[in-house]
Order: sequence, then C-alpha cells, then structure tokens
Amino acid sequence: MVYKAIGLMSGSSLDGLDIAYVHLHETGGGWNYELLHTDCYAYPADWMEKLANATHLSALDYQLLHTAYGHYTGELVNKFIHDHSLHHQVHLVASHGHTSFHVPTQRMTAQLGDGAAIAAETGLPVVSDLRSLDIAFGGQGAPIVPVGEKLLLPGYKLFLNLGGIANLSFNQPGQYTAFDVCPANRILNQLLQGTGKAFDDEGKIASGGTVQPALLNELNQLAYYGLAFPKSLSNDFGTDTVFPLVKHYALSVQDALRTYVEHIAQQVGMAAGKLLAAGIGETEAGPAPAETQLLITGGGAFNRFMVERIGNQLMKHNITPVVPDKQLVNYKEALVMALIGVLRWREEYNVYSSVTGAARSSINGALWLGGEA
Repeated sequence: MVYKAIGLMSGSSLDGLDIAYVHLHETGGGWNYELLHTDCYAYPADWMEKLANATHLSALDYQLLHTAYGHYTGELVNKFIHDHSLHHQVHLVASHGHTSFHVPTQRMTAQLGDGAAIAAETGLPVVSDLRSLDIAFGGQGAPIVPVGEKLLLPGYKLFLNLGGIANLSFNQPGQYTAFDVCPANRILNQLLQGTGKAFDDEGKIASGGTVQPALLNELNQLAYYGLAFPKSLSNDFGTDTVFPLVKHYALSVQDALRTYVEHIAQQVGMAAGKLLAAGIGETEAGPAPAETQLLITGGGAFNRFMVERIGNQLMKHNITPVVPDKQLVNYKEALVMALIGVLRWREEYNVYSSVTGAARSSINGALWLGGEA
C-alpha cells in the first residue's frame, strides 16, 4: 500500500513552515519512504512576532490566532501543491502545528493551527492535534518523532534532533526511549539578536569565543537536567529561564555562543551515555562495547562547530555522530508528521508509551475531512 501524504512541521526556532510530500510504502508491516518534494516557507516578520508572543494573549485572542494560523497554514499547503504540481495527488495532510503551551504535569499541551481551518482551505483530509491523547494518558506528549525513526530509519540506534530544542532517541530491542535534552537553536539564535544575523553559520562565531566556566556550571546545574526520563521541555524553559541566565553574565556574543554550544554538547554527551549504558547494562561511565552511530538531523546539524563539540563528548562512549543528506536533515520531522498522520488514518499506534511515560501507547490525532462526500 502506498500513501501519498504531506507532513507539516513548525519548530520552536520560528524559521518557517517545513512541508514535505512523501510516498509511504507499507508491506507486511514494514515501512519505507520516498521524500519527493520539500520546502520551507519562511515566516514573514509579522507571523514570527505573532507566534513568538502567542502565550501572552488573552484566551479570545489566542483562539483567534489559532484559527488564523490554521487558515494561513492551509494557504501555504495550497501554494506548495501548486508549486510542485501535486493537484489531485495528495491523500492527506498531517500538521504538527506550532507549540505554544506544553504543561504535561497538568495534562495539557497546545499547538497553534486549527486543523479544521487547514481542511477547509485545502479541501483535503487533515490530521492535527498529534500530542493530546498521549498527554491525557499521563504521558509527556513528547517526543513524538521516535515512531518515524523506528519505522523508517531502522539502521540506527541513537537519534539526535538539533532544532529549537535538542531531543534524543534510543532504539533498543523491545523498547524505544526518547526525551528532550536541552534548549538548542532557539537560544543560539536569540543570542544573535542585534547582530544582523539570524543564525551562526557553521558555528563560526561560536568557534571564536571562550567558554566561561561559571556560566557553564550554572547552566549544567539547572534542575531539569537532574530529572529522570521520560521528560520534555516547553519553549518557555529556554526563553524564560535559560536565555535570561546567559544574558545575566553580560558576555560578548562570541563567548556566550561558545559557552552555550559547550553546554549543549555536554548535555547531549551525558544523555547519550546514560541511554546507551541503560540499554547495554553497563555503568554510566562505561563505553559501549562496539561503535554506535548517532544520526543527527535538524537545523543544528549544519552547525559544524557544534557537531564537532558534540562528537568530542560522544567519543568517551564510543558513539560516532553521522549527519545524513541535507534533505533528511531539514525535513525528517515533516516526514515523520506525514507518517503519524497515515498511522492515524490506519488507526494504528503512533505515539509510544515507552517514550512518553503514558499509561499506554495511543493513536493520536484529530481527523478533519475537508473534501466533499
């Protein structure tokens, strides 16, 4: 069976809406994919501001934004279909939405982007609200990408996504474990405000800075890092806790970036070591008996300096970082959203309780039928 689906992803880095058109092939319970067309439609300044400030709105204004962003997303899907001549070829659209609130301890998560509005704009079946049922079952609602890693990328044991938030996944026999590690690109990009640069190209600015031990130590002592997994982060941990802490030190941009890159590298290294040690039954400090490859995707995979520093931390655990082709780096999450939508359509589990800590695995997503009967 072949499913022709569009996956949509809007990450916390606010760089734009990632769209992927994929063919997902299922044969005897096994899956493979063709990533055929991809685009990232950058958000104009007004939409960046709206999404960044969504959590400060009144209830009514928030709901109005939820609806407006859904229609805007649908318009971008229609543009994508037109740009790639995909008329009458798409079976369904799966939209992650843009995360605004995420409070799993109170069984609540919210992603902007009304699925009904997307369905109305496109005239296509739309699957949205991909985390809420897991949250209702007591899970973290995150990460949800591991289902795609398990089914579509079975050749790797460890996966690292370096987006606005860094998250790590471990595929071991009989169980899949994953969690959010630390804020990543969102903080690095914020530290560049006022410089005229949207991001640190290949980490060139950070590489010229000096690590500030006092800040690095304070960052590493934040309570979240001592919590056991499963665990997940909301965007405001980075914007309201981490970023002000870094700014408090009044460092040069180079030193702030260099120190935060080292923080990311150390946290990823420690988290990967813990996961691997738990999986092979060794002590946390013990190396793996054989080389393990870790697949890195997300925008941070293009930050060569950060990948180098992460690799340095992984060496002690005999883990080798691997950066795949550019298309998979950029659009893995959109690809997986398409798969999650297809699994919802098939009424099959698309979020794993072993990842999120929920009472059970579940079939997540609200289905909106935008076409005529």
